[in-house]
Amino acid sequence: MRTETPWSTLPARDHLLAGVGGAAGAPVLDVVVPVYNEEKDLEPCVLRLHEHLARTFPYAFRITVADNASTDRTPEVAQRLARSLPGVRSFRLEEKGRGRALRTVWTHSDAPVLAYMDVDLSTDLNALLPLVAPLISGHSDLAIGSRLARSSRVVRGTKREFISRAYNIILRSSLAARFSDAQCGFKAIRREVAQRLLPMVEDTGWFFDTEMLVLAERAGLRIHEVPVDWVDDPDSTVHIVRTATEDLKGVWRVGRALAVGALPLDRLARPFGDDPRDRGIGGVPGGLARQLVGFCVVGALSTLFYLALYSLFRLGAGPQLANGAALLVSAVANTAANRRLTFGVRGRGGAVRHQAQGLVVFAIGLALTAGSLAALGAASGSPSHTTELAVLIAANLAATALRFLLFRAWVFPDRDRGNPGASPAAAPVTPAARAVVPAPLVAETTHDLRNAR
Repeated sequence: MRTETPWSTLPARDHLLAGVGGAAGAPVLDVVVPVYNEEKDLEPCVLRLHEHLARTFPYAFRITVADNASTDRTPEVAQRLARSLPGVRSFRLEEKGRGRALRTVWTHSDAPVLAYMDVDLSTDLNALLPLVAPLISGHSDLAIGSRLARSSRVVRGTKREFISRAYNIILRSSLAARFSDAQCGFKAIRREVAQRLLPMVEDTGWFFDTEMLVLAERAGLRIHEVPVDWVDDPDSTVHIVRTATEDLKGVWRVGRALAVGALPLDRLARPFGDDPRDRGIGGVPGGLARQLVGFCVVGALSTLFYLALYSLFRLGAGPQLANGAALLVSAVANTAANRRLTFGVRGRGGAVRHQAQGLVVFAIGLALTAGSLAALGAASGSPSHTTELAVLIAANLAATALRFLLFRAWVFPDRDRGNPGASPAAAPVTPAARAVVPAPLVAETTHDLRNAR
């Protein structure tokens, strides 16, 4: 039996049973096809997709045509398809933006697995079942088709190939993204993840995919990648320069938000293991090895920063004043870096308290280093600058070990360390909390959607 979780965390992933959905119930899969002025390609796309799903997909499904304020006959074609094909419906938005359309449909869908694909069907549909299977089984949270995987087979021009690879290099270098292909129009997500993740995604256009994936990855969600066969659409209406410019702006915005911890990514946390028995494992330190590595890296950088500041302040002040000022500035930076990178505390909640506690730890370090300098001065009278630095390094090593222990036990404690068998996922939840972010059902008829390709 599943353990209930509080509203602030995601529940353990359930394997969707084969009997879920059906003619009288909600479909298991809702595939969204966002369109803008696609009166020519829409009908062949939906007919081909519907035939493929009816023939190969073992669960109940739905196809949703999301019309992004088209000005041609696209709405009429979409409505005719919805009337003639079972499991097909159409929505219309009066404002363009692919991200806006996906957010609107996914937010209101009652299907537990949500997907989308481009209307040109550049991606081979044989990859659709492998795409959503890890979400249905409960193994993964999101799934993406990748044109850049080793086993993918892609037919497209040199220009688009270069742009795609350059964009992914930018994502890896600036946002530390580890997924291989952000912009392939072939993705899926579990509904409970979408309900928590989509409100954090600001973009309403082409950067929507990238922002969603970056936030999901930073939150520790599992992203499954599927190699795809992909043939470029030579008639694509995407404006490459404008899209690239907007994407770069999005990279800057998301990078800045992640750097300052402005996003509540902790609300996307999953409990360890989907089997409740996995949460009964006791005596396992909460990420001790990872925390030690992170603390050492932050400590090394902080020490270099501290020594540089000390050398700078020493030009116009005595050793004690220079040491105190350098240690104070570096301690504030060290606490902020360890808070975010070592102990994984995100958001601004408790930041002032953490800095105040960090200053107490700083005072202990100040006592050690100041005492070492005083002892050096008493022993040698007028020590050289090199000798001062060597003594400070030794004193800081001792202070660093103590600082880690205090940070781990006092400033950023693991609340569950005292009860190893407990997990946030095991906390009881009230009916009111369980109802957070409800997904209102939408009518099966034409609705207002707003997005463009």
